[in-house]
Amino acid sequence: MQTNQATAEVFFTAFKALKTSEKEAFLEKVISDPALREDLIDIALIEEAKKTKGKPISAREYFAKRHKTGKAA
Repeated sequence: MQTNQATAEVFFTAFKALKTSEKEAFLEKVISDPALREDLIDIALIEEAKKTKGKPISAREYFAKRHKTGKAA
């Protein structure tokens, strides 16, 4: 497992261990950040798009292209 994957696993495990009210407070913080909120929306749209036929693209590829062009692909 790569370091970034291990770190993500630790954070996710900690998140799952939170009480419901703590999870809600954390998620409110996440979605109150405009850049994070946009990233989450993009990820949700990518996951939906994976269900349709077409050229497959990973979230990593999408974000690299978006970062390079400054706009959504």
